[in-house]
Amino acid sequence: MVSQDVRSKLGQLGRSSADRHSLLEDAQGILAGSMLAAFGVTLLSAAALLSAGAAAVATPPHYLTRTPYGPIFFLINLPFYYFAWRQLGLAFTVKTFSAVALTSVLTATLPHVVAFSTLDPLVAGIFGGLLIGAGMLALFRHQASLGGFGILALYLQNRYGWRAGLVQLCFDGMVLVFSFFVASPPIIACSIAGAVVLNLTLAINHRKDRYIAM
Repeated sequence: MVSQDVRSKLGQLGRSSADRHSLLEDAQGILAGSMLAAFGVTLLSAAALLSAGAAAVATPPHYLTRTPYGPIFFLINLPFYYFAWRQLGLAFTVKTFSAVALTSVLTATLPHVVAFSTLDPLVAGIFGGLLIGAGMLALFRHQASLGGFGILALYLQNRYGWRAGLVQLCFDGMVLVFSFFVASPPIIACSIAGAVVLNLTLAINHRKDRYIAM
């Protein structure tokens, strides 16, 4: 027989309210968001495009050093965790760390189980950007992110009311400028299309005053 104390703790895992997610809901949101983002990155990488969003900063080192994307993405996010902990709290930091770790593992694994015989770069950019944007949207709504620029964008939105998607689009633009050294103009053009789709998805769908659950 399951004791009353155990049943109570199990009940708390699934207990949610209008303004707060349960632990199970957070776990589902982080898993789903990481899976969507990882598949989006896989699409972009398969077409040799530059990632956007929180993943953007890891892309130039990935192409320059030929190091697998997942480990670079994980390591490059480490300095951002201190900022997240100080400005957005321990819970946000732990959930973000979990999302980054899971996305890193998935982006390292998916190329071994998924292959594309035909993949147009523009199509990859648009669908990849949409998938990453949807994944980040799921994470944002469960008070998590994919680290890097996502942490800064959420902080600026919470502090000053600036749209996270538009803030992140500016950050992505700076990364893409430097990417002219590692990619051709057509590849960068398709990458820009992906970045625009990604960040418009966030800017249109993520507003703090519309979604208050924590």
